Amino acid sequence: MNFGVFSRPGEPRRVGVRRGERVLDLAAGLDDEVFAAPSLNPFMALGRTRWLETRAAVEELDGPAYPLDEVTLHLPIEVADYVDFYCSLEHASNLGRMFRPDEEPLKPNWRHLPVGYHGRAGTVVVSGTPVRRPHGQLRAGVFGPSTKLDIEAELGFVVGDPAGSTFEEKVFGVALVNDWSARDIQAWEYVPLGPFLGKSFATSMAAWVTFLDDVPRVRGREQDPAPLPYLEREGDWGLDLTFEVRLNGEVVSRPPYSGMYWTPDQMLAHMTVNGATLRTGDLFASGTVSGPERGQRGSFIELSWNGAEPLKLGDGSTRTFLEDGDVVTISAPGLGEVSGKVG
Repeated sequence: MNFGVFSRPGEPRRVGVRRGERVLDLAAGLDDEVFAAPSLNPFMALGRTRWLETRAAVEELDGPAYPLDEVTLHLPIEVADYVDFYCSLEHASNLGRMFRPDEEPLKPNWRHLPVGYHGRAGTVVVSGTPVRRPHGQLRAGVFGPSTKLDIEAELGFVVGDPAGSTFEEKVFGVALVNDWSARDIQAWEYVPLGPFLGKSFATSMAAWVTFLDDVPRVRGREQDPAPLPYLEREGDWGLDLTFEVRLNGEVVSRPPYSGMYWTPDQMLAHMTVNGATLRTGDLFASGTVSGPERGQRGSFIELSWNGAEPLKLGDGSTRTFLEDGDVVTISAPGLGEVSGKVG
């Protein structure tokens, strides 16, 4: 079940559920003011019992519904904090081979903890929002527009009830995420502290948050060495999803999420083990989803091997990184899509 926030011309934002190519108005259909809010946060804060009750009620609901092309979709949550992880073994290994060809691809800590960093909650935008090419320092003494603008095909997890005792009591649902990246700005700034301006300019989030129980689960990938006790998995939180990445309508990659090394329950455990608190609306994302094959890479830096192997498109053109006017759309069955145009 996909929850979102919509508005009709001249009317306030409110919560709805997608039903085919229509959006079901929950405030009117369920006669409940919590759904008249301009975000999912008040509803998510009520906890899992209420989520399940609402899901069952909506399945039987025959209330007001409006065609999607007659409404405006908005960012579905008020983002409290945003954390981006780096949980794909293939993605991390690919970048290691590119930038450290004479070393082991993975840093010594990578198999011991889910590496992550704090992003900028204020620049998380809803799918369809144009993405302006960022400017920044490209190398010593040089400032200008990024020439290595990239995507990261990711899955985001939305915290609903911080007081929950288990992962599924804390996390309300998932949403597709594109964490746009300026690779040249990032390469100059990230040593020794990590990503900053190369990542913080825009993160696109799907307009729909899919309830966690509706995402197909599989056993998580085997891990070696065994993680520390606080990172022991709560259950089978590998997710059986395959993304599709399209550039200007052409499929360029199909990254499989099921192969991710670190699972979301482990991400959440690591994010809070130091005493950091959760809030309703916290968003944490998986990092780039990539598989072992070239056609399964979830970023253009991998697809073009940092520009050394340009990606050939169906119209005869090539890409290394994104050009102005390019539209990137990431989708997955049952989750909808997240899209953005450069320019």
